[in-house]
Amino acid sequence: MNLSSKALIQILEKNSFEYKRQKGSHQIYYNPSSRITVSVPFHNKDLKKGTFFGILKQANIDKNSIN
Repeated sequence: MNLSSKALIQILEKNSFEYKRQKGSHQIYYNPSSRITVSVPFHNKDLKKGTFFGILKQANIDKNSIN
């Protein structure tokens, strides 16, 4: 599984999250229907597995439905 920030952002955008703003190396995404905001660290390396799935959990996205 690809644990990059870009892959995570694609999953968020497929689930109605919109890019809101950026602060430093973190991009902020917002879902207007569920009113959930998540912060995605955007670096040149892959995210740790716990961070990747933790952000999905904050976004209420089931990790089994992303494949």
